[in-house]
Formats: sequence, C-alpha cells, structure tokens
Amino acid sequence: MIGTLADYWPFAMLLLVGFLPNEMWRVLGLVLARGLNEDSELVILSRALATATIAGVVAKLILFSGGALALVPIEGRAAAAALGFAAYLLARRSVFIGVAVGEAAFLIAGYWLQR
Repeated sequence: MIGTLADYWPFAMLLLVGFLPNEMWRVLGLVLARGLNEDSELVILSRALATATIAGVVAKLILFSGGALALVPIEGRAAAAALGFAAYLLARRSVFIGVAVGEAAFLIAGYWLQR
C-alpha cells in the first residue's frame, strides 16, 4: 500500500530540519580538520567539549526523563546505564557492545519494573 505524498511530510521535515543542517556542519568540520594535528590543543579541547556535551545529555536523559523514558523508574535507567558502561569497559571499549547491553538492560528494566 503506497501512501500519498501528504503521508510523508513528517519524514521530509525531519530530513530538511534535522538531518541536512547537521550534516552540513559535519562535512565542513571534516574539510577544515583535514590538516590539524591530533595532539594539538585545539583538537584536544574540541574532543573534551564533545565528550562533556554527550555526558551531559546522557545524564539529563537518565535523571530528568520525559515521555516514554519516564515510565521506567530512575533505578532502572541508572542500572541500565551502569551495565552498559561496564560492558563497554569489559569488551575492550566496544561502543556497540556497551550500547547493546545498556539498551537490553533498559528494556528488561522497563518490562520488569512495570509489572
């Protein structure tokens, strides 16, 4: 069953407003960073700021969740994050393993704590 063009406007807006503006900055960053030394203070500062931003977003999602995430108690969200981080470290810093274990723990916590 093929929908009309009007059925796909949310996806078009997501592409136009969410994806393309961010992708433009990522490509520009790749072009400008081509000649930078990875040990320079500017690159180290940029990496530290990016890491701090991601840590802040994750902490906000765990502590002050809204919507469907808020249905899982904070204990379940914190335990899932801790298990994901432990799996990340035990799997020799594999981001895939850490995210997979954290997500599985979150889903299990959501199911188990809602009963």
